[in-house]
Amino acid sequence: MGYGMAKNLASKHTQGPVYIHDINPAAIQRFQSEFPTLNFKPAQSPSEIAERAATIITMLPEANHVSTIWHDQAFLAGIDNNETRLVDASTIDAATARAMATEMTTKTNSLVFDTPVSGGILGALNGTLTFMVGGPSRQAFETLEPTLAMMGAKIIYCGPNGSGQIAKVCNNMLLAVEMVGVSEAMRLGTELGMEPVLLASIINNSTGRCWSSDSYNPYPGVLASAPASREYRGGFSNQLMAKDLRLAMKAAGSCGQQPVLGTKASDIYQTLASNDEFKSLDFSSVFKVKRKEIIIKKVY
Repeated sequence: MGYGMAKNLASKHTQGPVYIHDINPAAIQRFQSEFPTLNFKPAQSPSEIAERAATIITMLPEANHVSTIWHDQAFLAGIDNNETRLVDASTIDAATARAMATEMTTKTNSLVFDTPVSGGILGALNGTLTFMVGGPSRQAFETLEPTLAMMGAKIIYCGPNGSGQIAKVCNNMLLAVEMVGVSEAMRLGTELGMEPVLLASIINNSTGRCWSSDSYNPYPGVLASAPASREYRGGFSNQLMAKDLRLAMKAAGSCGQQPVLGTKASDIYQTLASNDEFKSLDFSSVFKVKRKEIIIKKVY
């Protein structure tokens, strides 16, 4: 995700260089070799970015990773209290996002935002992501919107800090349910003798149509651009989907909700995330699962 986002930001940003840091130096080297003319500079650490940038964007797998960077003393010391916009595009729980926003506002006087995204790797590369933004006010959001628009097609203000994370976990819970349903429909139809491309076409011109069927179909060969057509490599892993569903189940529990289909989808993806064959594959690899082969159980 960060690779495509950085490419679009560096190619469209005109007010000075974009500073980029990754814990994996090979990712920076690859970026330099593929985009030698873009207006960006490698940074040796997050604290260097804090010293040089007016808008700081982090995007990391877990809340503890965000916390480690944001609480680093050198990082905090580098922030210009009067100018900085501190943006986290990770998917973490809303309560943590709210708490971190309050803390960082107090410590640094920065404008703090949670901006999880939807659209996947292709959306990041094409600059068509949807940003779901939680922030201190709509006025503050409007100062950040032009920057996010360099990486996304839809920039939506969801409300106070944490609201972006609420929107994201609801979306991804629905996405997981959707993918399981499309996988079961495609498997059923083809087992009964339907040709998969024809079946997908019928679904996509009928009421079963959804993103998981028309843009990310899990049946190999139906869509050349989908992970299913490259043995489910790349894309959004089962481990990441399982993490997002744990966040959704935690959020549901906090308000007394018991989503039936969401819970079932979470059970499925927790199991895939703990299976050596499936954990690193794209989440559409749920199509490959035969329920008699992998026992779906609660693991949280």
